[in-house]
Amino acid sequence: MRRPQRIEPGPDQESVWDYPRPPAVEAVAKRVVVRLGGVVVADTTDAVRVLETSHPPVYYLPVADLAEGALVPAEGSSMCEFKGRARYFDVRGGGVVAPRAAWNYPSPEPGYEQLRDRVAIYPSAMDSCEVGGEVVQAQEGDFYGGWITSDIVGPFKGGAGTFGW
Repeated sequence: MRRPQRIEPGPDQESVWDYPRPPAVEAVAKRVVVRLGGVVVADTTDAVRVLETSHPPVYYLPVADLAEGALVPAEGSSMCEFKGRARYFDVRGGGVVAPRAAWNYPSPEPGYEQLRDRVAIYPSAMDSCEVGGEVVQAQEGDFYGGWITSDIVGPFKGGAGTFGW
């Protein structure tokens, strides 16, 4: 399968095709807010994002900045060739439960230690996720859990027919 054409970023934009592989971890200077069931389940100014070629950034929030009881351990795990073994969580807020809507790396591989004690959340499973006051769009397909903001351009891996990129 042929890789699609990179969209040229405009002023103050970045292309996911300029992100590295293996992925990089970068601090986020903006406030990140996540809502579920009409309530705030996460609010932080201490997020990091993982940047990987062809993927919208995945935001990782400190577990300590999630509302009490928002994370409930869920069944199953998965393996990332770079970050290690992930465990999953249901996310609860306002009487709503989003099954397996969050994950983390309790013992991340070298180079990804910043992810320890942080959790990533699928934006498609939440009422909303915001970065710097902007409501994000969920990455199509949900396999990677990327957060798309107006300063990110693709095309993005994740949707039907893109796994061979």
